[in-house]
Amino acid sequence: MHDFDFFTGTWDVANRRRTDFLDPGSDWEDFPGVSRADCHFEGAANVDAVEFPTQGTAGLTLRLYDPARAEWSLYWASKRTGTLFPPVVGRFTDGRGEFHGVDTHDGRPVRVRFVWSDITEDSAHWEQAFSTDDGRTWLTNWTMALTRRREAAHSGAAVSRTKSS
Repeated sequence: MHDFDFFTGTWDVANRRRTDFLDPGSDWEDFPGVSRADCHFEGAANVDAVEFPTQGTAGLTLRLYDPARAEWSLYWASKRTGTLFPPVVGRFTDGRGEFHGVDTHDGRPVRVRFVWSDITEDSAHWEQAFSTDDGRTWLTNWTMALTRRREAAHSGAAVSRTKSS
């Protein structure tokens, strides 16, 4: 249940996103972000808020661990829509987290996959992919390269590792 403990703190995010999530020939756009994450429920919950300053928007992810099923449910909310998207559900195996769900995009039903990989103390990789053929093929449409932001040595501030009930 401590799979997302690594994410606690502040991260600089290099985003790369397709301009059309369902078109494999669409262009990619790159833009920065900043994510701030905290652990709760002794590691069984994780919340991060990510800001995309050049896009004028933000998002929030709530991650909840179900000990009976030994899996996580990840819920995304967007400032643009003000809604909570359906969860993707899954687990980590050998340092790689894979999470699946069902949603719609532009009115079309899609399967959604999130993957967390290449996790170190100071970096991580996240990607999102959609499938319109019930999971037979996947189109990666958003990636994030995350780098931990270290507080300036002179500030005396340390990376917060808040754990609360």
